Amino acid sequence: MDFFQSQESLSAFEWILRAVVAFIFLVIVAKVLGQRAISQLRLLDFVIALVIGNIIAHPLSDEQLGLKGSVITTTVLVCLYLAGIFMILKWPWFRRQVTHPPITIVQNGEILYKGLKKARISLDVLLEELREKAVKDVKTVALAVWEADGRISFFLDPKYEPITPAILQMETEPFDLPRTIIKEGKINYEELQQTKRDEAWVTTRLERLYQIEVKNVLLATLNAKDNLKVFLYK
Repeated sequence: MDFFQSQESLSAFEWILRAVVAFIFLVIVAKVLGQRAISQLRLLDFVIALVIGNIIAHPLSDEQLGLKGSVITTTVLVCLYLAGIFMILKWPWFRRQVTHPPITIVQNGEILYKGLKKARISLDVLLEELREKAVKDVKTVALAVWEADGRISFFLDPKYEPITPAILQMETEPFDLPRTIIKEGKINYEELQQTKRDEAWVTTRLERLYQIEVKNVLLATLNAKDNLKVFLYK
């Protein structure tokens, strides 16, 4: 177990053993901490992001440390990470060990306290997530699920869903993303070309509608119907 102790130098094999043990240890620790502790990163992503930068930073900032250990350790960790991803895709039983299954925390307008405890989130966190999703009342939620990446997915009861043209069987126009033709007082010629207009058309339109020059425009957009929207410096 020499690789486990502090030494002036380690063999390549001992560096590999140290990396494997550290990787497994961090996976276990992250698993115990729970998904909320590692935010919206997947378990293996969190582990690899946590250690790689730290491993490389030390030899770069300390002239007494060589790069051998860092290079070997980083290579081993990357291989372990890729192997872990492969195992997640290949074997469902392994996927269940490292990826939390979705947990129902609200169902038919009722908060499931057991679900909150299992997901290790407080009632305050649930209410905060509801506010962020602009959900005013828990009773309007048909289903809320805690996802494996730490997010909470909300599904409103159909009778509280916003009315859409599809529900009313109304015809709608095709989606049209306005082009940004002026930004910070400069014409975006590439975008302008897509609208099949030229600089003269833009300057004339600005003078006629707003009595301003291009340099005074913070942002201007143009859609397929030639609707020009202008935002000035304030």
